Amino acid sequence: MAEMREYLQKTRTLIEALPYIREFSGKTVVIKYGGAAMVGEERMSSFAESIVLLQYVGIRPVVVHGGGPQIDRMLEKLSIPFQRKEGLRVTSPDAMEVVEMVLGGTVNKQIVALINLYGGKAVGLTGKDGELIRARKYFAPSPKGGDTDLLDLGLVGDVVEVRPGVLHAMERSGFVPVIAPIGLGAEGEAYNINGDTVAAEVAAALSAEKLILLTDVPGVIDARGELISTMTAAETAAAIQDGTISGGMIPKVACGLTALGKGVRKVHILDGRVPHSVLLEIFTDAGIGTEITAPEPEEERE
Repeated sequence: MAEMREYLQKTRTLIEALPYIREFSGKTVVIKYGGAAMVGEERMSSFAESIVLLQYVGIRPVVVHGGGPQIDRMLEKLSIPFQRKEGLRVTSPDAMEVVEMVLGGTVNKQIVALINLYGGKAVGLTGKDGELIRARKYFAPSPKGGDTDLLDLGLVGDVVEVRPGVLHAMERSGFVPVIAPIGLGAEGEAYNINGDTVAAEVAAALSAEKLILLTDVPGVIDARGELISTMTAAETAAAIQDGTISGGMIPKVACGLTALGKGVRKVHILDGRVPHSVLLEIFTDAGIGTEITAPEPEEERE
C-alpha cells in the first residue's frame, strides 16, 4: 500500500509539471550557477541532471557560472598574492591569468563534462568567444561615497554589450551554452566580471523567459524571518530602500531588477543547496524560492 501511495505521488508530481512544461517549452532560461550549489560532487551532479531534464523537455537552458573559491585556492597554490578592497577582489594581471585558467578552464569544463555525462549537449565558452561579452574596466563605489573615492579593482570589468550570435547558433544546434564570466576589453584585454551581472545581461540579450539566481539562502526573507514567495519589481525596490533586503542580497537582487527592466519576464532567487531546486521552482505550483515579476506593460494596466 505504501508503495502504491509512492507511485501515486510520483504521478501527481508529473501531472503538476505538465502545464509548466507546455508553457516553457521552446523558451530560454538563464541560470547563474555558483556558491554552495557548486560544492561537492553530489550537488554538482544534481545540477547537471536538472539541466539535462530541462533540455529534454524542450526548454533552452543557458548556464553562467562563478568560481571565486576555486580561484582563491589556485592563487594560494601558485603563491600568487591577491588582495581585497572593502571585501572586493582585486584582480592583478597575474591573478587574471589564473582567473582565465580556473573559470574558463577547470570549472567550466567540469560543468560541461557533467552535463554531457548525464545525457545533455553542452559547450563551454567565455565572453571572449565570438566576442560574446564586450567589457570595460569597473570602478567600485567606495563606502566613503563620492566619485572621487572609487575603488580601483584592477582587471575587474563591467558589461558593455552582450553579442548573443554565438548563443543563438548553439541553441539552434541543440547545445547548452556554459559561460564563464570573462569579458573582452576594447584592446583585447580580459576582464573578470561578476557572474550575476553577466547572467542578467545575457538573459536580457536573449529575451529570456526566466533568470534564475542560485544562492546560499532560501530566497528573500522578510522582517519576520519568513520566505517571501512572490514580489513585484516595485515591491523589491521598496524592500531594498526599507532595509528588508540588505547585505549581500542587495547586488544579487539589483541584477535581477536590471534583467526585468530589460525585458526578462521573471527572476527567481533559489537555494542552490537544495537538490534539483531549479526543477522544483519551475515545475511545481508553490515553488521553493522567491519569484520577482516584471512590471506589467502600460497598455495592460489601462
